[in-house]
Amino acid sequence: MNETVNIRKLNDIVASKSDFINLVTRGMDQAIVGQKHLVDSLLVALLANGHVLLEGVPGLAKTLAIKTLSQVIDAKFSRIQFTPDLLPADVTGTMVYSVQKEQFQIKKGPIFANFVLADEINRAPAKVQSALLEAMQERQVTIGEQTFRLDEPFLVMATQNPIEQEGTYPLPEAQVDRFLLKVVIGYPTKDEEKQIIRQNISPRREEIKPLLRPEEVLEAQKIVEKIYLDEKIERYIVDIVFATRYPADYNLNDLTNIISFGASPRASISLAKAARAYAFLRQRGYVIPEDVRAVCHDVLRHRIGLSYEAEANNITTDEIISEILDKVEVP
Repeated sequence: MNETVNIRKLNDIVASKSDFINLVTRGMDQAIVGQKHLVDSLLVALLANGHVLLEGVPGLAKTLAIKTLSQVIDAKFSRIQFTPDLLPADVTGTMVYSVQKEQFQIKKGPIFANFVLADEINRAPAKVQSALLEAMQERQVTIGEQTFRLDEPFLVMATQNPIEQEGTYPLPEAQVDRFLLKVVIGYPTKDEEKQIIRQNISPRREEIKPLLRPEEVLEAQKIVEKIYLDEKIERYIVDIVFATRYPADYNLNDLTNIISFGASPRASISLAKAARAYAFLRQRGYVIPEDVRAVCHDVLRHRIGLSYEAEANNITTDEIISEILDKVEVP
């Protein structure tokens, strides 16, 4: 009986925060046409306190999405364009000698913001990528002998283009694993595209006004941490992740030669966190299997290694995840 009361109470708390979701969505809709999945993914990552890796061809509003989000939340935004000659100090910051004071002063880099866009992350060498990813993981940066905490909320959205792979430094598996979600975005529909043209050629542009404060995001994150996750849902998450490691145990024998390595325990944690955030977006104080299924592709897409056989047969991780979701028993 106690449990029922708690869930009812949680539902009321989540419902009282529903304004948060409505305001963010309304603000995003002013600038972005369609791309519902992209906006949802950004919100899931923000609420689950994770980061997003985005893959899509140029011109699909990736930059616009995170910029608009920072304007709606009235937070600090910075953009880092990754290039082959970028140095770790260009991201985190460095010591600069001041002639007047005759001493070194700390100059903070663009990583010191609430929303950071790491554009074309696969164009920079590994040492720069690892500097960014370390800051993402530890949420702190060391410059010289001083360590600085990064601002809260802190969300990194890294983008990479699936085309033009020459002269790129692909992210190592261990580094990609640090992203909560990997989102692949596609082209808009015909109607959306017409609306995009109309919006961009009109002389009157809508100015995005701040609708929320960063503190409200932190409050929402605390509520997401309280969302009820039943033991059956936990078991479901573990089954999905274990099916990527030992497919034969789940009657998925055809996947044994296709998967070279399965998802790590970080995948299970991420799946639980993202499912909670998704339940919050749907204004529920508890997680249901549909929440897990909704975020599953984005959470696991970059955590499953494909064998040569899979690559030769053009089998994608998305197909593998769909097959696993079809076979694993839903509670």
